[in-house]
Amino acid sequence: MAALASPADVEARLGRPFTPVEEARIDALLEDASAIIRAYTGQSFERVDDDVVVLRAVGGRLTLPQRPVIEVTRVEAVGGGEGLPDFALTDWTFDGIDTIRLGDGAVIINLPEAWWDEDGYPGTYRVTYSHGWEQVPGDVLAVVCAMATRALANPNNLRSETVGSYSVTYAVPTTGDQLGLNLTRYERSTLDRYRNKAATVKVVR
Repeated sequence: MAALASPADVEARLGRPFTPVEEARIDALLEDASAIIRAYTGQSFERVDDDVVVLRAVGGRLTLPQRPVIEVTRVEAVGGGEGLPDFALTDWTFDGIDTIRLGDGAVIINLPEAWWDEDGYPGTYRVTYSHGWEQVPGDVLAVVCAMATRALANPNNLRSETVGSYSVTYAVPTTGDQLGLNLTRYERSTLDRYRNKAATVKVVR
């Protein structure tokens, strides 16, 4: 996946051109910062059409992991082997946000008998949906740029350094914040609204 910010975005916030050393590092820093943010939020922040994900239902509901959801086009029950076929469902509804409510299967003609057995179908579903932003949200872009700028300004990840009578402090340890390509407490709070508070289980086949 592409970085969530460009070198030009960081340069604009620095207010000056990159030095040769900074220019050599910026692409890798942006990729690393983007990976950290994606791991923390669980979101890709990219527009993806016809993405396919396999989820386990909880209470007759499927919670889609990527947001914002643009469209849900297909929901299939996964057979799970032993001769049980996959089949497309028609009795499901999407709440327009992130949740699919499943029907009881009563409207499906010739539904396999195993569907009605307690230990029949495994309860996993394959969903095809489109999601994501056309542009990276502004607050996410700001966090990526802040992380990259911090790493450029303090490449050795120092708290402070002293040369003769001159001393500089890069952060105050008591704040609980981290330097470099770590998310600060403030940055985590900024990103928290993108995290899934509850979700169904994504199944790796």
